[in-house]
Amino acid sequence: MSTATQAPRRPRKSKLGWNLLGLLVFVTAGFPVYWMINTAFKPAKDAIDPDPHFFPSTFTLENFRRALDIADFWGPVTRSLVVSTVVVVIGIAVGLLAALAISRFAFRGRKIVIVGILTVQMIPLVAMIIPVFLLLNDLGQYDKLSGLVITYLTFILPFTVWTLRGFIVNIPKELEEAAQVDGCTPTGAFLRVVFPLLAPGMVATSVYGFIQAWNEYLYALMLMSQQNQTATVWLSNFITKNGTEYAPMMAGSTMMAVPIVILFLLVQRKMAAGLTAGAVKG
Repeated sequence: MSTATQAPRRPRKSKLGWNLLGLLVFVTAGFPVYWMINTAFKPAKDAIDPDPHFFPSTFTLENFRRALDIADFWGPVTRSLVVSTVVVVIGIAVGLLAALAISRFAFRGRKIVIVGILTVQMIPLVAMIIPVFLLLNDLGQYDKLSGLVITYLTFILPFTVWTLRGFIVNIPKELEEAAQVDGCTPTGAFLRVVFPLLAPGMVATSVYGFIQAWNEYLYALMLMSQQNQTATVWLSNFITKNGTEYAPMMAGSTMMAVPIVILFLLVQRKMAAGLTAGAVKG
């Protein structure tokens, strides 16, 4: 007779409870997105109906035409794409080097740097508007995309460094040492061994950094003129003296979400792998 005992099965009620919780989270997070798209295809009068309907009775594209006609759309979107892309590229390049130094090298003040990164992320963005405005004005970067890039790096770069540090720490240092024993230089060991393992984490960090830069509103409003406004500030054109045009605004928001959705679809596998890699310490 076998003495092995079977592991107790998890009760079905427990699994059902977790499934219901996951469904609740999904509905809570997804309903605003659904309502945005729903309103975008509704007639304008239905968007302000005091008795809202969960499904539009009539589909129309008039809101999208109105959104494109109310103000220049492609200019703000192009500026947002340029700023977000440049911020991500610079942030990943600088953040990777900083995260590598913090994770792999012991130096005086290392803990202070780590605490400083966390402290910067705790400071509310609104508290830095006046210093940032004065600094950019002195540097001649007010109302310039380069000034907006510098501003966004102040809060995206610490996030990038901290996130990449977590991924690098999860990669055993022994892999680099083994590669160096086989004849690789420290740089070669990093490029051949660490970098491929770090790539999913870099993709995940890049996507989150891009979303932060793309959705930022406060600094773009305060530091850029109407001629150089970004996509998020462009949405304020729907707030007129006669009230807010909710249906065209939701159409504009839907169009603004398209680049993010496309980006996510292109990198979803790498992003999922990166999030999983960062969950377990090697």
